[in-house]
Amino acid sequence: MPSCNQGLLASRELRMATSHDRPTNSKSPFQIGRKLKPGQPGTKKLLREYGDDLVCVRYRYDAAQKRRMKTVELIIEEASWKPRPAKIPLHQIMHLRVKYGEVALGKQVRAAGGKWNREKQAWELPYQEVLKLGLSERIVERPANPQTARNEYETA
Repeated sequence: MPSCNQGLLASRELRMATSHDRPTNSKSPFQIGRKLKPGQPGTKKLLREYGDDLVCVRYRYDAAQKRRMKTVELIIEEASWKPRPAKIPLHQIMHLRVKYGEVALGKQVRAAGGKWNREKQAWELPYQEVLKLGLSERIVERPANPQTARNEYETA
């Protein structure tokens, strides 16, 4: 019995050889009828063939040629991946440390719209202004999830 990979390669070669029969543009005339997860009825034979590499099975319909096609989505490679850090919204209020005696820097922060927060003992400034002034290394705390972090001044 051929291995999964041999069957997959033979199947790919067959599809490539007959792909001229199918349209190649991105606006495919195929309608997706069903998308099935591995283990659902209609996927069991494919699940035995491809095992854990099977992601889903789709039934596509071509009304013009009156054909139904069964397609599979497979995992062919896995590698470690490190997601990019979430972007901080430019309007996000950041807290900055400016040491006592850094008068010129304090004036710059104030001129950019900075406000003193007594509770946090830090200057508050929108992230966009922090970047313009080149003070990102002075940020005291970064929000854990910038997408859900609350901007105190937007609600006022």
